[in-house]
Amino acid sequence: MGDAATAVTLTGPVVDEASADQGTAEVPEGTASQEDVSHRNSAQSEGYVPRHHAGSEATDAPQSQSVEADPALAARSPLPSRRARRHARPRVPSFERATDTDWQGVTDHDDPQHPMDDEGRRDVLHAEPEAPSAEPRPARVSFTGVEQLPRPTHPRVLTVANQKGGVGKTTTTVNVAAALAQAGLKVLVIDIDPQGNASTALGIEHHSDVPSVYDVIVEGTPIDEVMAQCPDIPGLWCAPATIDLAGAEIELVSLVARESRLHRAINAQLADSTPDERFDYVFIDCPPSLGLLTVNAFVAADEVFIPIQCEYYALEGLSQLLKNIEMIKMHLNPGLHVSTILLTMYDGRTNLSAQVADEVRAHFPEQVLGALVPRSVRISEAPSHGETVMTYDPTSTGATSYRDAAREIALRGASVPEPSGRIGR
Repeated sequence: MGDAATAVTLTGPVVDEASADQGTAEVPEGTASQEDVSHRNSAQSEGYVPRHHAGSEATDAPQSQSVEADPALAARSPLPSRRARRHARPRVPSFERATDTDWQGVTDHDDPQHPMDDEGRRDVLHAEPEAPSAEPRPARVSFTGVEQLPRPTHPRVLTVANQKGGVGKTTTTVNVAAALAQAGLKVLVIDIDPQGNASTALGIEHHSDVPSVYDVIVEGTPIDEVMAQCPDIPGLWCAPATIDLAGAEIELVSLVARESRLHRAINAQLADSTPDERFDYVFIDCPPSLGLLTVNAFVAADEVFIPIQCEYYALEGLSQLLKNIEMIKMHLNPGLHVSTILLTMYDGRTNLSAQVADEVRAHFPEQVLGALVPRSVRISEAPSHGETVMTYDPTSTGATSYRDAAREIALRGASVPEPSGRIGR
């Protein structure tokens, strides 16, 4: 390099390599210094493609632009280093680098008003995760501000049933039960679905070694010996289901009074409790079929609680369900009746949901609740944490809807007279 700087031809912004290397020792002509190589690599990585360099033949001359060194170019700052460019690129959060909460903290401070240096950013991104606590997680919300609902004059036993699957039976059961328990009532959930999803949502263990509803129905074990309290909500209890229930229907075929075994167990539990200790509500979560387990639930209950998905197929399943309820009422439980219908998975953006809701309300004006349960991601996320949406996200639209539904159920049934004439009572 002499007094005259080497001309560099670029397709993008022009950078004079000699200006960035002032004050250094001269390098033999035709030999690129370390700084030159660094600048060329930086330029190429940023999208600059050199068309000509000292010691090489020029190409694409019509598209090139030759610029001689001048004081203005010499005053320009050199290209940013590779490390600086790496930190300037937008970063995508990763489960390996940080949790969502940690990443939100980084992005919140990654602005001129709240600067964070490289060390602080590195400490957050590579922080060690906290060890899980061995103690059970406390409830996320205090229930002191929840409206207290009146106790019914007698224990209400409701079977939550619908022969169509995927309409929200289990979700409705656990969330309405949780809302009633938060309002100061004592609630029992009996899970007779072999899948045990209600037990999962309430945080109750239901592996094969746990005493379950199978022992109640097949072996005659008292309900008090199998039920467990929900860890998040005081006053909410659950009799869990295990996979053993999958074979219970076959075993029930040869048993005496096979249709009324759950009914006798619930009556015995309520009879042994004092008025202050008794359950105010008993919800029975049914499988999506009409087998002996569902028949046991119909015989054991006074009321039928039907969740209906706001879609056309749900209407077809409802008509068949009503026929089966009439059959049970005629032969096994004269006091059984449909008391409550709740519209679930309502999507206000579609005309279909509104049409289904209007049609159900037209046919069952007294049974359909005014509350609508919308589609909600929070409702779907809650069981994965072993919680109901009432504690997972109490302010979500799903929790608010179920709270309104529970309030309607409690106010409607506060003065309902105790049913009479049931077989076996």
